[in-house]
Amino acid sequence: MAAVREQPPQGRYGRSADERADRKLRIVGSVLGAALLGVVGWIGYDYVAGQSLSGQVIKFKAVSDTAIEVHIEVVKDKDAKGTCTLRAQKKSGDDVGRADFRFDEPVKQVDRVVTITTTSLATSASVVSCQSG
Repeated sequence: MAAVREQPPQGRYGRSADERADRKLRIVGSVLGAALLGVVGWIGYDYVAGQSLSGQVIKFKAVSDTAIEVHIEVVKDKDAKGTCTLRAQKKSGDDVGRADFRFDEPVKQVDRVVTITTTSLATSASVVSCQSG
């Protein structure tokens, strides 16, 4: 009894349909993977490069029931200009004041004492955000 072949001899008639489909899938997967890697890289670069202004509260002192003095330190690129938003909170954590302060000085680090007007006695102050522009 002779053995019956189900496939043609290997290499005789070119690639099979399965091999062509596998090659197309690999190409599509490689292109999509490279595109995804590019998007993730671009988002990461934009996040890191866009952070040219950052601020932090060094200390604060309530000067009255309606005002708090905040010593803020802003680190930025020398020519960058921007705004930092600060907030004051009472003991329960509710906001009692919020203010924006502009930093245009042509230096890398700015130390400034600013006053936030509050609606009641503030017990803490913090930086909400800093944005260049």
